[in-house]
Amino acid sequence: MVKKVLLSPFQKFVKIESSSGILLLLATILALIWANSPFSESYQSLWQYKVGFVTEGFELNKPIILWINDGLMAIFFFLIGLEIKREFLIGELNSMKKLAFPLFGAVGGIIVPVLLFFIMNKNPETFQGWGIPMATDIAFSLALLNALGSRVPLSLKIFLTAFAIVDDLGAVLVIAIFYSSNIQLGLLGMALLLLTVLYLLSYKGYYSKFIMIFLGIIIWTLFLKSGIHPTLAGILLAFSVPIHQKIKTPEFIDNLVTITNNIKQASISKKPILSKEQIQQIDDLEDWTNKYQSPLQHLEHSLHDWVAYFIIPLFALANSGVILNSGMDIEMALVISISICLILGKSIGITSIIFIARKLKLIEVPADISNQQIVGVSFLAGIGFTMAIFIASLAFSESPKYIDSAKIGILIGSVIAALIGYIILRYKKQ
Repeated sequence: MVKKVLLSPFQKFVKIESSSGILLLLATILALIWANSPFSESYQSLWQYKVGFVTEGFELNKPIILWINDGLMAIFFFLIGLEIKREFLIGELNSMKKLAFPLFGAVGGIIVPVLLFFIMNKNPETFQGWGIPMATDIAFSLALLNALGSRVPLSLKIFLTAFAIVDDLGAVLVIAIFYSSNIQLGLLGMALLLLTVLYLLSYKGYYSKFIMIFLGIIIWTLFLKSGIHPTLAGILLAFSVPIHQKIKTPEFIDNLVTITNNIKQASISKKPILSKEQIQQIDDLEDWTNKYQSPLQHLEHSLHDWVAYFIIPLFALANSGVILNSGMDIEMALVISISICLILGKSIGITSIIFIARKLKLIEVPADISNQQIVGVSFLAGIGFTMAIFIASLAFSESPKYIDSAKIGILIGSVIAALIGYIILRYKKQ
């Protein structure tokens, strides 16, 4: 019973990500159909429609697609930041022993696809796309793992989740270092100063969601104007959210009992509203509940559904609409190199480094995970959809003609990697 209670939050996470993966697939298919239908012009014009405001000395007027990619995706990165902090403090990455297995896999899954891209790519104009095959799409990959049911152990799902989180952290660092340009240090310094204030408040035990949101909007704007990609503001902001509760369970239970007794003894209004005594007790209950909840856990729980069921599918709908026709300008070498890097780069990188590390006794692989399952999940790691498309939009922001080629390569590589991984795991030898 205890084991089931401990695992249920992770199982819920897997369920949400799996459902999100299905919705993500539907949004992708819809985008492709819409972009290649007689209504394709409306698809393009919708996402390029500008929204914002312009005042004397300040402008924030962007196409809808950039509000999605720079704004809503900052919330996605904020959630990733919360997950990374939780995993490093109390989760599957909170010790070197737990971290070693997914860390080695992530390192191989990052380095080998990048090296393979440089080896295969002969066009200097597309070199900046080297970061595209790095990251794994956790929603799609977990959706496929979940579809396999009892054929895969829970430890394999935990490995894939932890691996993807380390993978995302690597992608975030790459975006920060290599895909930000024309940096204005003054604005960046102001943003970092405000972040420092939030970190100090958190360290001192003070946390206000409203202050964080207010300063977060300012920090996001400063990052945008400084030349650093604003989604990084999301992940840095997440690190300022404390994980510790203000009160512990025994104290909360004592107060809960007191409040319950007070509600029982309070006068009951004959009208269909609460009495003043009841309202006071309910206010006390809300106050104690806020103190009892972990701010990080509460935010993560509140945002997960919004990100999984709205932000990521909307991102896919806005970014996956590649117009497929005979007259389109496709860089086939880029398509092929990205596809192969996702399919072979990820699988070879992950399996080879894990097998070597295990041979050298640097890591300990759970007993219920077989070699075949490691190979299978390494192919699923080649599903690079969301983050890969996001990095492609950054890499070729000044060369739009390569963006469609990159997206086609990502789609082809992700689909083939998913099929191979699913087949290997589906028909595992007993």
